[in-house]
Amino acid sequence: MTTPLLDRIPYCPWPGRPRLRWPNDARVAFWVIPNVEYYEFLPAERFGRSGLPTPDIPSYAERDYGNRVGFWRMLDVLDRHHIRPTVNINLAVLEYFPEIREAMLERDWDFCFHGVYNTQPEPRGLSEADERAYYQRVIEMFHRLTGRRMSGLNVLSRATAPLPDLIAELGFLYSADYLHDDQPTPIAVRSGKLVSVPYSLEINDAIFTLFQRPWEGPEFLQAAKDQFDRLYQDGAQQGTVMCLVLHPWMIGYPHRIGYLDQILEYVLGHDGVWAATAKDIAEYYLAHYYDAMLAHLARGNGAAR
Repeated sequence: MTTPLLDRIPYCPWPGRPRLRWPNDARVAFWVIPNVEYYEFLPAERFGRSGLPTPDIPSYAERDYGNRVGFWRMLDVLDRHHIRPTVNINLAVLEYFPEIREAMLERDWDFCFHGVYNTQPEPRGLSEADERAYYQRVIEMFHRLTGRRMSGLNVLSRATAPLPDLIAELGFLYSADYLHDDQPTPIAVRSGKLVSVPYSLEINDAIFTLFQRPWEGPEFLQAAKDQFDRLYQDGAQQGTVMCLVLHPWMIGYPHRIGYLDQILEYVLGHDGVWAATAKDIAEYYLAHYYDAMLAHLARGNGAAR
């Protein structure tokens, strides 16, 4: 029997938590996560993610633009600011676009699993054994293509109830599926340890632009600055996490790319910012704060609700 979702991450109010400090007494752990995706022209299913009959040419073309042009434009900005991101990767990108794969490997980017194709949801309705076998194949595919192991996963609404148990047993360190906090938190699993690393559907170029129109680049820049300013203020007492979510098919257009440059210049222009990967954040939290938070919860400071 799997752990009910509400028991996975006990409620713990911000006041009174064990004090979290990042390396070199940084206030904010800042991680950047480009979503590098493969959108099939003719998905195996009848309908693509947009709900339109396939081929869904606009959705396909947007992602194709991202891989042809936007990725490389984004890469130049990340390189200029010496950002080593965590890439939210569709594994098909690694298979079909070796130039992108080699650019990411050459820079030693961190990798987070984000599905095999952007057009195919993660399996649901499987037995636990079959779901475990699926993720074992994912691990093997990633290793075949890169020679590496993944440390994290982000599948959001496609996650299943047993998934945290399964990925912890398979050696993953973190999930970026939970949007519930400004700090990492322990996730209860049957065996091993798993950490939630904060992801964002707010400071997210695609969500921001697609669903908050007519807001565009200047508004996204201001929102990112406002987000950082408050997290930086709070970080004087409690270390916080800021996640900047990017999509090459969104931020990589000529009229938007300059705003990424300005966001990175602003955030990195402050002292007390730890530019990290999701794996860095998870490993540091596991080593220094995971046990302290469990002890804090065991004393009755928060409960599942």
